[in-house]
Amino acid sequence: MSRLNDVLRFEVIRGELLGVADEMAVRFARSSFSPVIRDYLDFSTAVCDRQGRVVAQGFSLPLHLGAIPSAMTAVIDAFPAGLARGDLVVLNDPYAGGMHLPDIFVVSPAFHGEVLIGYSIVVAHHVDIGGRVPGGSAADSREIFEEGLRLPPILLQAGGRSNSALEQVIRANVRLPDMLWQDLEAQRAGCVTGAAAVVGVVERYGLDVYQGTIESMIDHGRLGVRTAIGSWPDGTYEFEDVEDHDGLEDRPVPIHVRVDIAQDRIAFDFTGTAKQVPGSINSTLSFTESACYAAVRSLCTDDIPVNAGFIEPIEVTAPEGTVVNARFPAGVAARGVIGYRIIETIFGALADALPSQVPAAGDGGTSGVRIGGYDDDGHRYQFNDLVCGAWGARPDQDGIDGAAGMAANVANRSIEALEREDPVLVHEYGFVDDSGGAGTYRGGLAIRRAVELRAPEGTLNLRTHRNATPPYGLRGGLPGHTSSTFLIRDGKRLALPAKVTRALQRGDVIEHTTASGGGVGPPVGRDPARLRDDIRDGKISEASAATVYGFGGGGPRMSS
Repeated sequence: MSRLNDVLRFEVIRGELLGVADEMAVRFARSSFSPVIRDYLDFSTAVCDRQGRVVAQGFSLPLHLGAIPSAMTAVIDAFPAGLARGDLVVLNDPYAGGMHLPDIFVVSPAFHGEVLIGYSIVVAHHVDIGGRVPGGSAADSREIFEEGLRLPPILLQAGGRSNSALEQVIRANVRLPDMLWQDLEAQRAGCVTGAAAVVGVVERYGLDVYQGTIESMIDHGRLGVRTAIGSWPDGTYEFEDVEDHDGLEDRPVPIHVRVDIAQDRIAFDFTGTAKQVPGSINSTLSFTESACYAAVRSLCTDDIPVNAGFIEPIEVTAPEGTVVNARFPAGVAARGVIGYRIIETIFGALADALPSQVPAAGDGGTSGVRIGGYDDDGHRYQFNDLVCGAWGARPDQDGIDGAAGMAANVANRSIEALEREDPVLVHEYGFVDDSGGAGTYRGGLAIRRAVELRAPEGTLNLRTHRNATPPYGLRGGLPGHTSSTFLIRDGKRLALPAKVTRALQRGDVIEHTTASGGGVGPPVGRDPARLRDDIRDGKISEASAATVYGFGGGGPRMSS
């Protein structure tokens, strides 16, 4: 009976801590102001123990997995005497625990009496952080100094009193100070809510029981991932994928990985990856680690908790000075590009080892179409559009249409929201037929969105993927289609590079088509019933069904 009681108590407390992290997310999302947070859901929450180890994560972006531990290490190192009750720490410096400057962390300590029992943390992408380009995510910045306001770990609040001097500095350096500060206040509310809820758990069960449960939760995560990795075949696997544009010019940026699986541990070695580039697509080591953790988690078939124990059996080697471990002061504003490519490179390496788990390549990551400027009333606007395209086909299912890849976990924003809040008019938004990589299981379809600027002027910051290197297919599946972007002005269409910053004028239309997903298995193996459904739904044309799949109309398959 005692053993049963222990198990039940563990599950109850574990569930409560996961609920705390989710409650923080709900409180934050409902209190936020910017569409990047409210609509795109570009944020994460977590509960950490008093050592800064992640115990529970709420709603989150997988690519934040490795950054939260790094942020906690930076906070603890920055305050060696410890934090006090009522303190809140803010940071965004990629070279001091952050990821890129728009992602701001807020951290709150939790005290039971006079004893520090843990931390609550909310990280969120803010609408603007200053710098040379509106939106703070330009791919063509050459140094971190061009990208906006850098905040090392610093007190946002001390003993319950807000740091008014810091507020003045932040407001003076960003384009939309009220919106940013309101979102920071929402983060503050989320963190305070989380810290109070953790204290409530301790008060209900006692400090010793609480700390013992935390150790058991971390052990659970460690055991779960080791069991999963232990079921994978030992061996060494290699793959190389390519990012097509370095932020400043069209040139291939190779990402090379060697994956070593030995019993219940896995190691990723990125030796052979491109040197860091002049543009700002470079990644810090913590972000590269995040991508590796996310890739492993997505390949685990069981529901394994993501906490400090989960990451222990995962080793990452990334040579300093490469695009996956950039040296200061390299620009990192568009580092998401490399994170997406790291995951698909890992998937490519493990495709033969784990054929029942690894999908084909997807659209390459969410596309960023950002336009900043002043509207007709002289008010500053910041249009941030993250276009989510397609998943690659899965081993036994089609790719998902119109969804962000698992690395991002964000959402497309509705036409109504875009036009209501920003000076734009949406001309087109929908799937592109015949775009998914053909296969026994079809890749997800590309999305096309065309947006007209209705303000007098604007600065376009474009960050897209796979405009030259198509998403790969697997086991006879065909690759997906590449992406494209056009500027339409006075009836003329100008092809834009994958990443660019340029001036726009009223009436300009930006038409972006995402890449699609690769297919899995030979096209001739596709179920005729699925083809008929695709033709009926307008996803595959009858001509493509006949020429690519060998399928004639609604009748039987044509002989090859």
